[in-house]
Order: sequence, then structure tokens, then C-alpha cells
Amino acid sequence: MATVLDSLSIPSFPSFPKSTVSPSLTASASPISSISKRPAVRLPEASGLKIRSFGSVTQTPIRSRLARGRIVCETQETAVGVLAVNEKTWKNLVLGSESPVLVEFWAPWCGPCRMIHPVIDELSREYTGKLKCYKLNTDDSPAIATQYGIRSIPTVMIFKNGEKKDAIIGAVPKSTLVTSIDKFL
Repeated sequence: MATVLDSLSIPSFPSFPKSTVSPSLTASASPISSISKRPAVRLPEASGLKIRSFGSVTQTPIRSRLARGRIVCETQETAVGVLAVNEKTWKNLVLGSESPVLVEFWAPWCGPCRMIHPVIDELSREYTGKLKCYKLNTDDSPAIATQYGIRSIPTVMIFKNGEKKDAIIGAVPKSTLVTSIDKFL
């Protein structure tokens, strides 16, 4: 799903030429006419954005300046699929879920946690619709971590029907997590 941006804000950079407004423009001039009389500005190069021009979308990322058209943000490709859960949302999102839930217990200072994040993100995309994936920061929600006996992070727990079914401790390979997940689907 792509979102079309109606406007684009461009931060001012010293390398951008300053636009000048013609003295013939008055306050009653339309915004469209004033835009067309401004000198062209070269935009910085961007990747990951696509241009929509006259109803079609180019298939390759933009690596040049914007002519006339709309910028399309392909958020689906770049969005993180794993949401955070905390003490306030735990009961509703994890225990109240009708589908199995994978929760990664982590902390920002934990190196192995950062190693396993991409694996959890990948599993979240692969099991979309079958498994819900969340991350719980143990520094922000220590009561939940204590309740489930988290003594080492990262710890990945799988819940089904509000009950803890399995726990995997440490930065393990993806295949170990997949084996555990598949037991509860």
C-alpha cells in the first residue's frame, strides 16, 4: 500500500538557490501561478521514493531530481512490523489475543538483543496473519519481566490463548525460533 503525499517540505540547504518572487506578483495572485514563476530548485537525491507522474508509478527508486509529479512513499517495504508492548497494553495485545503471540523481551543496552531484532522482524513478515509479534522493553516494563521470570535477555516467549507455551533464551538462529513457532500454529 502506498501513500501519496500532497505536499513536500524541503529543508533549506546552503547549496539551494534562493527563489525570488517577481515584483509583479501581488497578494491576490494564485498559489499555482506563483509556483510556476519560481526558478527550478534541484532536490537532493533520494532512494526508496517513487514518483507518480500523470497516473503511473515508476518501478525503480528515484535517483534524480523531481520534475512534475507526486512522490509516493512505499512504507510497506520499510516499516517495522514488530510493535512494542508494555504493561498497559500487555493484557489486551498478548493475553487477549485469539492468535498465537511471539514476544521478544529485550533492552536497548543489550547487544545480543540487537542481533536478534532483524530475525524477529523477518519472522513477523513471514507469519503475517498467523502469528502476532511484539517487543517488550524490560527496562520500561519490569513488572511483566518479573512476572514471567525473565532473568536473561533476549528471551523470546510464545503465548497461545493467553498462556505461556514456550521460552527461548538468548540470540538463537532463526531455525530454532521457526521450530518453536511451528509447534503452536
